[in-house]
Amino acid sequence: QVQLVESGGGLVQPGGSLRLSCAASGSIFSINFMGWYRQAPGKQPELVAVISSDGRTDYGGSVKGRFTISRDNAKNMVYLQMNSLKPEDTAVHYCYLQSPAVPGGLWGQGTQVTVSS
Repeated sequence: QVQLVESGGGLVQPGGSLRLSCAASGSIFSINFMGWYRQAPGKQPELVAVISSDGRTDYGGSVKGRFTISRDNAKNMVYLQMNSLKPEDTAVHYCYLQSPAVPGGLWGQGTQVTVSS
């Protein structure tokens, strides 16, 4: 059974930084892409960042220039370095994986990021 485990969320002041990690475990032999989405209270889910197996990245417009996604293919892990955090970044951040081993993709349980003074 394939699982995603996220870590690294928390409370940070505006302008601060956090690093999220997501580990995929189980019988995964190939991963098309991994990434992060988020959902704030009362808002629609939005793309944060995704990265393909060959390193191509895509970012949501609101985080470009502030967030960096990276990946360790050998460990089946993806990371999200979040800098210059703003109160509007407050949301539950979900790790997502797309793989032939998991039809329909797989979501993590979510990790809360709160940006507040």
